[in-house]
Amino acid sequence: MLDQARSRLAVALDLPTPDEALRLARAVELHVGVAKVGLELFIAAGPSFVRELARGEQQVFLDLKLHDIPETVARAVGQACELGVSFLTLHAGGGRAMMTAAAKAAAGSNLTLLAVTVLTSLGEEGLGELGVAGSVEAHVLALAQLAAASGINGLVASPLELTALKAALPESFVVTPGIRPQGGTVAREDQTRIATPASAIRAGASMLVVGRPLRDAPDRASAARLLNHEVTGAMA
Repeated sequence: MLDQARSRLAVALDLPTPDEALRLARAVELHVGVAKVGLELFIAAGPSFVRELARGEQQVFLDLKLHDIPETVARAVGQACELGVSFLTLHAGGGRAMMTAAAKAAAGSNLTLLAVTVLTSLGEEGLGELGVAGSVEAHVLALAQLAAASGINGLVASPLELTALKAALPESFVVTPGIRPQGGTVAREDQTRIATPASAIRAGASMLVVGRPLRDAPDRASAARLLNHEVTGAMA
């Protein structure tokens, strides 16, 4: 069960240099099986760092949230396959043609595409400012169904939409950010739709992304171990 929990945990390497990121990845790798590289680190460290990370003991999650014309995104997906990463994000808001092109580019590879629905920093007010009427949940479901129709089974959504997503798309692989361990506190909060690891797993999350609770922990290895045990308990 510990190994199963490890495969369902991703650490967000939200750090400005490759050396700092590698220290975080290595500190938690016994209990966290996926390392997520986001925009800040990718721009700072580049593809060579991603290749190096992919040769380690963790799967690599490249979180670039691609959103461009279909041909450009398809070519970027092909490059990600060459890097050896296991997961890659793109915005579901890019539309059917873009997602279909991406799915075709990833076909036959070991890459799992993850369609981002609504960022956890956005609530209904923020969506309204973008011209999106209705609830966050309704918009998440619409984008998730469009992704599925485009050939993409992986999704990124907040913990609050998990139950509805799994009811509508039970076979989907849902990655959930905005995870805050039980009893933990995180300063400078900019995610508005969050949950504990146990509640997210019980609601149907396939993978949890944890950033600041691991990055900012005084003892990162201990924090990762406690997180793993919390997920293990929820899976029992």
